[in-house]
Amino acid sequence: MKGIERLVFVGLNGYAVALDRETGEIVWSNNELKSGYVTLLLDGDRLIVSTNGYIFCLDPLTGRVIWNNHMKGYGGGAPTALVSVRGQSSQVLTQQAAEATAWQAAASANHTTSHTTSS
Repeated sequence: MKGIERLVFVGLNGYAVALDRETGEIVWSNNELKSGYVTLLLDGDRLIVSTNGYIFCLDPLTGRVIWNNHMKGYGGGAPTALVSVRGQSSQVLTQQAAEATAWQAAASANHTTSHTTSS
């Protein structure tokens, strides 16, 4: 069994799928979800999946359904926003990547400047 850090999760047309990060091979696929647009959130040791007005909680290592909730009366069929205090949304990850890139560029510029002035 692969560790969670070795997996990439994808939601497609009512499916949640885990892929091997290095090879792209399918590790598991769950077709128990209702069809439609799928939104995923990795929340620590749970994969939260929203599709067509249903919320599912999956084991991210196996794809097994831990629980589900029909969310009756909240609508369905539209993309869902999922946020967790433990997980990170793609916006947060994008911001962190931009900050890391800026920090690396500044560190590289400082390193070049220090070599130029000490020569």
